[in-house]
Amino acid sequence: MITRTTFLFLFIAMSGVVLAQNSHGELAKVKERELEQVRERISDLKKSMDRASGDRDRLIGELQNIEIAISEQRMRIKDIERQQRVTEKEKRALDADLVVREAHLDKESDELGAQVRTAYMSGSQEKIKLLLNQRDPATLGRLMAYYRYLNDYRAENISAVMDEIRKLDELRSKIAAEEARLVGLVKARYRELGELNSSLEERQELLFNLRKRIADEGQEVGRLTAQEQDLSRLITELTSILPDYPISSEEPFTKHKARLIWPVAGTLVHDFGQPRVGGNIKWNGVILAAPRGREVRAVYHGRIAFADWLAGMGLLVIVDHGEGYMTLYGYSEMILKNVGDWVAPGDVIATVGDSGGQQQSSLYFELRKGAKPVNPRHWMTPRPGG
Repeated sequence: MITRTTFLFLFIAMSGVVLAQNSHGELAKVKERELEQVRERISDLKKSMDRASGDRDRLIGELQNIEIAISEQRMRIKDIERQQRVTEKEKRALDADLVVREAHLDKESDELGAQVRTAYMSGSQEKIKLLLNQRDPATLGRLMAYYRYLNDYRAENISAVMDEIRKLDELRSKIAAEEARLVGLVKARYRELGELNSSLEERQELLFNLRKRIADEGQEVGRLTAQEQDLSRLITELTSILPDYPISSEEPFTKHKARLIWPVAGTLVHDFGQPRVGGNIKWNGVILAAPRGREVRAVYHGRIAFADWLAGMGLLVIVDHGEGYMTLYGYSEMILKNVGDWVAPGDVIATVGDSGGQQQSSLYFELRKGAKPVNPRHWMTPRPGG
């Protein structure tokens, strides 16, 4: 029997658990609201930078719109292809089930046919014959019971055959629906591919006009300088926005110096510190040439601080690793994470592309300590992508 004291103790304990759960839930809501505020601040920052970039060069703004549209079209195509694979798998399963059902129906039909033939050979007055031909009441009773069992069995077989026919009809309807769905997906995919090709042609024409405008070396240096200033401003702003969101991982980022795995397997095209146009500007990161669509992976634990298009970087992902360190992944074909998402080493965050007006598919990879670029080779394994 529960005493009053025990009851009070249990009540207090349960109340504590409920309050703790409510407190945890409220904390999660507060954090989600704060994260949404961070997203809004980053979005406002991005809009401000887009306006500044657009004021400098209208064609850059057009390039941004086209490349974002191309990325979205590729995402839709990828989703359609995923749906196609799922639908084809489901249809194969239905086809296999149909074969089994048809075989089962054939077996049931054969058994029922044999019973019908037996009944026909016995004549239509089976009960009367049994009553007239049998003189032993015990034997007659057994045969009448057997006859009832046989009739019940026939009825069950007829019911089973009808059930199999119904199931086959349902299966054929499902297969027809999956086939129609596949046809619809194929049409949608071709439609998206047509729009993608049109966008790619528009991008090529835009890039041609853009390169004509910046053919002069002085203009190119000015454009690159402005883009580098935009990136530095973005990093500085992100550094001021994110301190309230500490990064939690088993070990701090600095403990893994010289042990981080490169984000993609590729061929080194440009190295950190190499001169760019005219020698006045240097590469702050490395360029790794790789096939379009190859997965780009986070190098360490962190949180997505930026995931959007930026002039000169194309579709760019920035991961905050804590201790003031950030890694940058540019030129992407598609971005697969959102601002605020947590990532672990090896998580796929994007795919290799040529956004930002690049002439070949590659990954731009950069490491920063605060606003200062750091040579990633000092932090990574010896071979890019190794």
